[in-house]
Amino acid sequence: MTLDLRSRAEALGQTLPPLLAQAEMLAATVMLGEHGRRRAGLGDEFWQYRPAHGGDSARMIDWRRSARSDAHYVREREWQAAQSVTLWVDPSKSMAFTGDKARAPKADRARLLALALAVLLLKGGERVGLAGIAPPRGGRSQIVRLAARLAGIKDGGDYGAPQVEGMVGHGRAVFLSDFLGPLDGVETALARAADRGVKGALLQVLDPAEEEFPFDGRTIFESMGGSLRHETQQAGELRARYLARLAERKDRLAALARAVGWHFSTHHTGAPAQSALLWLYRALEGGR
Repeated sequence: MTLDLRSRAEALGQTLPPLLAQAEMLAATVMLGEHGRRRAGLGDEFWQYRPAHGGDSARMIDWRRSARSDAHYVREREWQAAQSVTLWVDPSKSMAFTGDKARAPKADRARLLALALAVLLLKGGERVGLAGIAPPRGGRSQIVRLAARLAGIKDGGDYGAPQVEGMVGHGRAVFLSDFLGPLDGVETALARAADRGVKGALLQVLDPAEEEFPFDGRTIFESMGGSLRHETQQAGELRARYLARLAERKDRLAALARAVGWHFSTHHTGAPAQSALLWLYRALEGGR
């Protein structure tokens, strides 16, 4: 067990610095504008009670409110809710796809964008967390903590569904995924977020091969998890139908986002990461 822990720690140590360095370099390319809510008085206004979760310190708990029930509650002020951003990065096997060995997989780009966005937000005074993994917090130490969590994400099933655990009511959120699996999970997550007054953005991350479908002749299509497999002798004849289905999916995602006041965009890994980061940053500005 000691050897296994050591090997995992060494592997994380090799992965963490490059990811964090890349994220900070990427964040530095985006001009920082006014972000967050800093108007006088907002920090002193009571917002709501919420159940305490892992990561909350004892001093954050409102013991008088907690004494009236079997659970512990945290008293949140308005600025804490308004400036809390929760990120979800799809850990599914589908995100490991790349259409070119010289190009990073979708998962790498999604994690880079998530961490670079966190760097921007944390430097702007926001509290940032990862859904179901790390509660929203502020400060430089949170950047390192998020980098470690993102670098250590393990692959899940073939396709992922957004998590809403840890979202702060009336805060903001970002979902990064290829959104190529069933959309029921996306619809459910958006509905739950909307019920809590959470605004945010969906960013679909695709490989250029998934955008262009450059396949022809005999081709074997197989899901990254191996659960789906299709062989065809004339892949080129599938192109028009595939592109039509992809366009329909994008329209559906845009409609789902629009219905709850969220933003939607698509980014592919062949394009510069800066454009996607700037879009995410501005989308959150518009979601305040």
